[in-house]
Amino acid sequence: MLELTMASVSGTDAGATAGMLMADAPSDPGAVLRVGRDRAVCRLVTPDDWLFVSRVHLEFRCGPEGSWQVTWLRGSRPEPSSEVRLTIRAAARPLAYGATAALPRGGAGEIVVHDRTSPRSLNVGFYHDV
Repeated sequence: MLELTMASVSGTDAGATAGMLMADAPSDPGAVLRVGRDRAVCRLVTPDDWLFVSRVHLEFRCGPEGSWQVTWLRGSRPEPSSEVRLTIRAAARPLAYGATAALPRGGAGEIVVHDRTSPRSLNVGFYHDV
């Protein structure tokens, strides 16, 4: 099972966890969890006016062996309005626009989507329970 927690943070409430949302999915091949502004397809949804987050921004997909990966989906613009960082075992690295990264089996981490124009971020924690 993959468990996600999401918190939206603006400059005025940094460190706050109010409004935290959660979603999970079994580690069945083909299972998908999405994060973005589109309520029709995303399990974790950001505020509508947070335009630095695409309609469907992050996609978590379970592969055939029960392992998970995350993809920063390309939006309608050639250049993104945000930056995405992936932290696993205290090692942070950028996730490129349109790139996919494997998540550790039985591990935890965080993905942070930073607005390039404002002190806002979207923090998505993940835990893969095996």
